[in-house]
Amino acid sequence: MSNDCVALYLQDAHPLREGIELAKYAEEKGFDAVWQAESRLVRDAIVPMAAYAAHTERVKIGSGVINNWTRNIGLLASTFLTLDDLAPNRIICGIGAWWDPLARNVGIDRRKPLQAMRETVEVLRRLLNMENVTFHGEFHTVNGIELDVIHGRREPRHVPIYIGATGDKMMELTGEIADGAVLNYCVPPEYNDVAMAHLKRGAEKAGRSIDDIDRPQLIVCSVHEDRDEAIRGAKMLLTQYLAQQPHIAKASGVDPEIVRRIQSILGWPATKEQIQEAMQFVDDELVLRITATGTPDEAKAKVREYVARGATCPILYPLGDARLMIDTFSDGYSA
Repeated sequence: MSNDCVALYLQDAHPLREGIELAKYAEEKGFDAVWQAESRLVRDAIVPMAAYAAHTERVKIGSGVINNWTRNIGLLASTFLTLDDLAPNRIICGIGAWWDPLARNVGIDRRKPLQAMRETVEVLRRLLNMENVTFHGEFHTVNGIELDVIHGRREPRHVPIYIGATGDKMMELTGEIADGAVLNYCVPPEYNDVAMAHLKRGAEKAGRSIDDIDRPQLIVCSVHEDRDEAIRGAKMLLTQYLAQQPHIAKASGVDPEIVRRIQSILGWPATKEQIQEAMQFVDDELVLRITATGTPDEAKAKVREYVARGATCPILYPLGDARLMIDTFSDGYSA
Protein backbone atom coordinates (compact mmCIF):
# COMPACT_ATOMS: atom_id res chain seq x y z
CA MET A 1 0.00 0.00 0.00
CA SER A 2 1.13 3.56 -0.71
CA ASN A 3 1.43 6.46 1.70
CA ASP A 4 -0.17 8.72 -0.90
CA CYS A 5 -3.60 9.89 0.22
CA VAL A 6 -6.25 9.10 -2.38
CA ALA A 7 -10.05 9.15 -2.27
CA LEU A 8 -12.98 8.00 -4.40
CA TYR A 9 -15.72 10.36 -5.59
CA LEU A 10 -19.14 9.00 -6.47
CA GLN A 11 -21.94 10.99 -8.02
CA ASP A 12 -24.85 9.47 -9.93
CA ALA A 13 -23.04 7.52 -12.65
CA HIS A 14 -23.43 4.22 -10.80
CA PRO A 15 -26.49 2.52 -9.29
CA LEU A 16 -26.40 3.01 -5.53
CA ARG A 17 -25.83 -0.66 -4.76
CA GLU A 18 -22.90 -0.64 -7.18
CA GLY A 19 -21.64 2.47 -5.39
CA ILE A 20 -21.62 0.52 -2.13
CA GLU A 21 -19.50 -2.19 -3.76
CA LEU A 22 -17.12 0.43 -5.16
CA ALA A 23 -16.76 2.01 -1.72
CA LYS A 24 -15.90 -1.39 -0.25
CA TYR A 25 -13.47 -2.07 -3.09
CA ALA A 26 -11.77 1.31 -2.64
CA GLU A 27 -11.32 0.60 1.07
CA GLU A 28 -9.88 -2.83 0.27
CA LYS A 29 -7.42 -1.21 -2.15
CA GLY A 30 -6.16 1.27 0.43
CA PHE A 31 -8.13 4.40 -0.42
CA ASP A 32 -8.46 6.87 2.44
CA ALA A 33 -11.95 8.25 1.85
CA VAL A 34 -15.14 8.02 -0.18
CA TRP A 35 -16.98 11.24 -1.02
CA GLN A 36 -20.54 11.43 -2.31
CA ALA A 37 -21.73 14.28 -4.49
CA GLU A 38 -25.04 16.05 -4.24
CA SER A 39 -25.31 17.44 -7.74
CA ARG A 40 -28.14 18.66 -9.95
CA LEU A 41 -31.53 17.25 -8.94
CA VAL A 42 -30.54 13.63 -9.08
CA ARG A 43 -29.02 12.09 -5.96
CA ASP A 44 -29.11 13.18 -2.35
CA ALA A 45 -25.74 12.77 -0.59
CA ILE A 46 -26.89 11.64 2.84
CA VAL A 47 -28.51 8.31 1.95
CA PRO A 48 -25.46 7.05 0.00
CA MET A 49 -23.13 8.28 2.76
CA ALA A 50 -25.06 6.20 5.28
CA ALA A 51 -24.90 3.19 2.98
CA TYR A 52 -21.14 3.52 2.49
CA ALA A 53 -20.59 4.07 6.21
CA ALA A 54 -22.55 0.93 7.06
CA HIS A 55 -20.55 -1.23 4.63
CA THR A 56 -17.03 -0.02 5.41
CA GLU A 57 -14.84 -0.05 8.50
CA ARG A 58 -11.95 2.38 7.96
CA VAL A 59 -12.40 4.94 5.19
CA LYS A 60 -13.63 8.45 5.86
CA ILE A 61 -17.04 9.26 4.37
CA GLY A 62 -17.56 12.82 3.12
CA SER A 63 -20.30 14.91 1.53
CA GLY A 64 -18.85 16.47 -1.55
CA VAL A 65 -20.72 18.79 -1.23
CA ILE A 66 -24.18 19.46 0.17
CA ASN A 67 -25.50 23.02 0.06
CA ASN A 68 -26.09 25.33 3.01
CA TRP A 69 -29.49 26.62 1.91
CA THR A 70 -31.99 23.78 1.89
CA ARG A 71 -31.57 22.03 5.25
CA ASN A 72 -32.61 23.70 8.48
CA ILE A 73 -29.52 24.15 10.66
CA GLY A 74 -30.91 21.94 13.45
CA LEU A 75 -31.72 19.16 10.97
CA LEU A 76 -28.29 19.56 9.38
CA ALA A 77 -26.57 19.07 12.73
CA SER A 78 -28.73 16.09 13.68
CA THR A 79 -28.08 14.52 10.28
CA PHE A 80 -24.33 14.58 10.80
CA LEU A 81 -24.71 13.43 14.39
CA THR A 82 -26.62 10.44 13.00
CA LEU A 83 -23.93 9.69 10.44
CA ASP A 84 -21.28 9.93 13.15
CA ASP A 85 -23.29 7.42 15.21
CA LEU A 86 -23.05 5.05 12.26
CA ALA A 87 -19.33 5.62 11.61
CA PRO A 88 -17.76 7.38 14.61
CA ASN A 89 -14.96 9.79 13.71
CA ARG A 90 -15.16 8.85 10.02
CA ILE A 91 -17.62 11.48 8.78
CA ILE A 92 -16.69 14.73 7.00
CA CYS A 93 -19.23 17.47 6.35
CA GLY A 94 -18.42 19.05 3.02
CA ILE A 95 -20.70 22.01 2.39
CA GLY A 96 -20.95 24.58 -0.39
CA ALA A 97 -22.85 27.70 -1.43
CA TRP A 98 -24.66 25.88 -4.28
CA TRP A 99 -24.87 27.44 -7.72
CA ASP A 100 -27.17 29.16 -10.15
CA PRO A 101 -29.19 28.59 -12.21
CA LEU A 102 -30.12 25.47 -10.23
CA ALA A 103 -30.62 27.24 -6.89
CA ARG A 104 -32.64 30.01 -8.51
CA ASN A 105 -34.77 27.49 -10.39
CA VAL A 106 -35.90 25.88 -7.13
CA GLY A 107 -36.61 29.21 -5.45
CA ILE A 108 -33.38 29.83 -3.51
CA ASP A 109 -32.03 33.38 -3.47
CA ARG A 110 -28.30 32.97 -2.88
CA ARG A 111 -27.84 36.45 -1.47
CA LYS A 112 -24.81 37.21 0.69
CA PRO A 113 -23.37 33.70 0.27
CA LEU A 114 -20.32 34.53 2.40
CA GLN A 115 -22.38 35.66 5.39
CA ALA A 116 -24.73 32.71 5.00
CA MET A 117 -21.81 30.28 4.97
CA ARG A 118 -20.13 31.92 7.97
CA GLU A 119 -23.30 31.58 10.03
CA THR A 120 -23.93 27.99 8.91
CA VAL A 121 -20.44 26.84 9.87
CA GLU A 122 -20.52 28.58 13.26
CA VAL A 123 -23.90 27.25 14.36
CA LEU A 124 -23.29 23.75 12.94
CA ARG A 125 -19.93 23.48 14.67
CA ARG A 126 -21.34 24.60 18.01
CA LEU A 127 -24.23 22.15 17.80
CA LEU A 128 -21.92 19.24 16.95
CA ASN A 129 -19.81 20.32 19.92
CA MET A 130 -22.95 19.55 21.97
CA GLU A 131 -23.37 23.14 23.06
CA ASN A 132 -26.65 24.81 23.90
CA VAL A 133 -26.86 27.44 21.17
CA THR A 134 -28.61 30.77 20.94
CA PHE A 135 -27.73 32.61 17.75
CA HIS A 136 -29.47 35.51 16.05
CA GLY A 137 -27.98 36.02 12.62
CA GLU A 138 -29.22 37.17 9.27
CA PHE A 139 -29.69 33.63 7.96
CA HIS A 140 -29.92 31.50 11.10
CA THR A 141 -31.91 32.25 14.24
CA VAL A 142 -31.95 29.64 16.98
CA ASN A 143 -32.99 29.95 20.60
CA GLY A 144 -31.52 27.65 23.24
CA ILE A 145 -31.27 24.57 21.05
CA GLU A 146 -28.96 21.60 21.39
CA LEU A 147 -28.68 18.10 20.02
CA ASP A 148 -31.10 16.27 22.24
CA VAL A 149 -29.28 12.98 22.76
CA ILE A 150 -30.89 10.76 25.39
CA HIS A 151 -29.92 7.36 24.03
CA GLY A 152 -26.33 7.42 22.84
CA ARG A 153 -23.08 9.34 23.04
CA ARG A 154 -23.34 12.79 24.54
CA GLU A 155 -19.73 13.79 23.95
CA PRO A 156 -18.79 16.36 21.27
CA ARG A 157 -18.64 14.89 17.78
CA HIS A 158 -15.50 15.08 15.68
CA VAL A 159 -17.07 15.98 12.33
CA PRO A 160 -14.72 18.34 10.48
CA ILE A 161 -16.38 20.94 8.27
CA TYR A 162 -14.95 21.48 4.80
CA ILE A 163 -16.17 24.19 2.43
CA GLY A 164 -16.45 23.47 -1.28
CA ALA A 165 -15.15 26.87 -2.35
CA THR A 166 -14.63 27.99 -5.95
CA GLY A 167 -14.51 31.80 -5.91
CA ASP A 168 -11.72 33.86 -4.37
CA LYS A 169 -13.76 35.33 -1.51
CA MET A 170 -15.25 31.99 -0.49
CA MET A 171 -11.76 30.49 -0.61
CA GLU A 172 -10.50 33.18 1.76
CA LEU A 173 -13.43 32.58 4.11
CA THR A 174 -12.63 28.86 4.02
CA GLY A 175 -9.08 29.56 5.12
CA GLU A 176 -10.45 31.60 8.00
CA ILE A 177 -13.21 29.36 9.40
CA ALA A 178 -13.16 25.82 7.97
CA ASP A 179 -11.27 22.65 8.77
CA GLY A 180 -10.65 22.05 5.10
CA ALA A 181 -11.34 23.14 1.54
CA VAL A 182 -12.81 20.80 -1.04
CA LEU A 183 -11.06 22.18 -4.13
CA ASN A 184 -13.12 22.04 -7.28
CA TYR A 185 -12.72 19.87 -10.36
CA CYS A 186 -12.67 20.67 -14.06
CA VAL A 187 -10.00 23.29 -13.42
CA PRO A 188 -6.37 23.32 -14.58
CA PRO A 189 -3.67 22.66 -11.97
CA GLU A 190 -2.60 26.31 -12.04
CA TYR A 191 -6.03 27.24 -10.64
CA ASN A 192 -4.65 25.95 -7.34
CA ASP A 193 -1.99 28.68 -7.21
CA VAL A 194 -4.65 31.36 -6.77
CA ALA A 195 -6.70 29.15 -4.44
CA MET A 196 -3.69 28.61 -2.16
CA ALA A 197 -3.02 32.34 -1.97
CA HIS A 198 -6.59 33.06 -0.86
CA LEU A 199 -6.66 30.16 1.60
CA LYS A 200 -3.42 31.44 3.10
CA ARG A 201 -4.79 34.95 3.44
CA GLY A 202 -7.90 33.67 5.21
CA ALA A 203 -5.90 31.38 7.48
CA GLU A 204 -3.69 34.27 8.56
CA LYS A 205 -6.78 36.26 9.56
CA ALA A 206 -7.55 33.52 12.08
CA GLY A 207 -3.96 33.16 13.26
CA ARG A 208 -3.52 29.90 11.38
CA SER A 209 -1.30 28.70 8.57
CA ILE A 210 -2.39 27.05 5.35
CA ASP A 211 -0.95 23.80 6.72
CA ASP A 212 -3.77 23.80 9.27
CA ILE A 213 -6.30 23.44 6.44
CA ASP A 214 -6.81 20.14 4.67
CA ARG A 215 -7.11 20.60 0.90
CA PRO A 216 -8.54 17.54 -0.86
CA GLN A 217 -9.37 18.15 -4.51
CA LEU A 218 -12.03 16.70 -6.78
CA ILE A 219 -10.41 15.50 -10.00
CA VAL A 220 -12.26 14.01 -12.95
CA CYS A 221 -10.34 10.85 -13.82
CA SER A 222 -10.93 8.98 -17.06
CA VAL A 223 -8.51 6.04 -17.28
CA HIS A 224 -8.33 3.65 -20.20
CA GLU A 225 -5.53 1.78 -21.92
CA ASP A 226 -6.87 3.38 -25.11
CA ARG A 227 -6.12 7.10 -24.72
CA ASP A 228 -8.76 8.17 -27.24
CA GLU A 229 -11.43 6.20 -25.41
CA ALA A 230 -10.43 7.86 -22.13
CA ILE A 231 -10.71 11.30 -23.74
CA ARG A 232 -14.13 10.52 -25.19
CA GLY A 233 -15.44 9.49 -21.78
CA ALA A 234 -14.23 12.70 -20.13
CA LYS A 235 -15.57 14.86 -22.94
CA MET A 236 -19.15 13.75 -22.31
CA LEU A 237 -18.98 14.88 -18.70
CA LEU A 238 -17.27 18.18 -19.46
CA THR A 239 -19.84 19.05 -22.10
CA GLN A 240 -22.63 18.78 -19.55
CA TYR A 241 -20.74 20.62 -16.79
CA LEU A 242 -19.71 23.55 -18.96
CA ALA A 243 -23.35 24.11 -19.92
CA GLN A 244 -24.96 23.68 -16.52
CA GLN A 245 -22.37 24.94 -14.02
CA PRO A 246 -21.08 28.32 -15.25
CA HIS A 247 -18.98 28.85 -12.11
CA ILE A 248 -16.88 25.84 -13.09
CA ALA A 249 -16.59 27.04 -16.70
CA LYS A 250 -15.35 30.39 -15.42
CA ALA A 251 -12.81 28.77 -13.09
CA SER A 252 -11.65 26.53 -15.95
CA GLY A 253 -10.86 29.52 -18.13
CA VAL A 254 -13.05 28.19 -20.94
CA ASP A 255 -13.90 30.56 -23.79
CA PRO A 256 -17.43 31.94 -23.04
CA GLU A 257 -18.33 31.50 -26.70
CA ILE A 258 -17.74 27.74 -26.38
CA VAL A 259 -19.98 27.69 -23.32
CA ARG A 260 -22.67 29.62 -25.19
CA ARG A 261 -22.60 27.17 -28.10
CA ILE A 262 -22.91 24.19 -25.79
CA GLN A 263 -25.75 25.84 -23.86
CA SER A 264 -27.62 26.48 -27.11
CA ILE A 265 -27.79 22.72 -27.69
CA LEU A 266 -28.26 21.29 -24.21
CA GLY A 267 -31.59 21.42 -22.45
CA TRP A 268 -32.07 20.88 -18.74
CA PRO A 269 -32.13 18.07 -17.98
CA ALA A 270 -29.76 17.32 -20.85
CA THR A 271 -30.32 14.22 -22.94
CA LYS A 272 -27.53 11.90 -24.01
CA GLU A 273 -28.28 12.86 -27.61
CA GLN A 274 -27.83 16.57 -26.85
CA ILE A 275 -24.56 15.89 -25.07
CA GLN A 276 -23.30 13.86 -28.04
CA GLU A 277 -24.16 16.72 -30.39
CA ALA A 278 -22.50 19.39 -28.24
CA MET A 279 -19.31 17.39 -27.60
CA GLN A 280 -17.87 18.71 -30.87
CA PHE A 281 -17.20 22.04 -29.15
CA VAL A 282 -15.01 20.51 -26.43
CA ASP A 283 -11.59 19.83 -27.84
CA ASP A 284 -9.10 17.22 -26.65
CA GLU A 285 -6.67 19.84 -25.37
CA LEU A 286 -9.27 21.19 -22.94
CA VAL A 287 -10.04 17.70 -21.66
CA LEU A 288 -6.38 16.99 -21.02
CA ARG A 289 -5.84 20.38 -19.39
CA ILE A 290 -8.59 20.20 -16.76
CA THR A 291 -8.93 16.47 -16.02
CA ALA A 292 -6.71 13.48 -15.29
CA THR A 293 -7.42 11.62 -18.51
CA GLY A 294 -5.53 9.05 -20.54
CA THR A 295 -3.60 5.88 -19.89
CA PRO A 296 -2.94 4.91 -16.25
CA ASP A 297 0.52 6.52 -16.34
CA GLU A 298 -0.86 9.72 -17.90
CA ALA A 299 -3.65 9.97 -15.33
CA LYS A 300 -1.20 9.56 -12.47
CA ALA A 301 1.10 12.19 -13.91
CA LYS A 302 -1.76 14.68 -14.11
CA VAL A 303 -2.83 13.99 -10.52
CA ARG A 304 0.72 14.72 -9.41
CA GLU A 305 0.40 18.19 -10.94
CA TYR A 306 -2.57 19.02 -8.70
CA VAL A 307 -0.79 17.68 -5.62
CA ALA A 308 2.36 19.65 -6.48
CA ARG A 309 0.21 22.79 -6.47
CA GLY A 310 -1.31 22.30 -3.05
CA ALA A 311 -3.93 19.53 -3.10
CA THR A 312 -3.48 17.25 -0.09
CA CYS A 313 -5.59 14.33 -1.31
CA PRO A 314 -6.98 13.73 -4.81
CA ILE A 315 -10.67 12.82 -4.76
CA LEU A 316 -10.98 10.90 -8.01
CA TYR A 317 -14.24 10.88 -9.96
CA PRO A 318 -14.07 7.75 -12.11
CA LEU A 319 -15.38 7.84 -15.65
CA GLY A 320 -15.63 4.55 -17.47
CA ASP A 321 -14.28 1.53 -15.59
CA ALA A 322 -14.28 2.59 -11.93
CA ARG A 323 -12.47 -0.53 -10.75
CA LEU A 324 -9.68 0.05 -13.24
CA MET A 325 -9.27 3.55 -11.85
CA ILE A 326 -9.24 2.27 -8.28
CA ASP A 327 -6.67 -0.37 -9.25
CA THR A 328 -4.58 2.28 -11.01
CA PHE A 329 -4.32 4.39 -7.87
CA SER A 330 -4.22 1.57 -5.30
CA ASP A 331 -0.47 2.07 -5.07
CA GLY A 332 -0.80 5.86 -5.01
CA TYR A 333 0.22 8.30 -7.71
CA SER A 334 3.92 8.82 -7.09
CA ALA A 335 6.22 8.30 -10.06
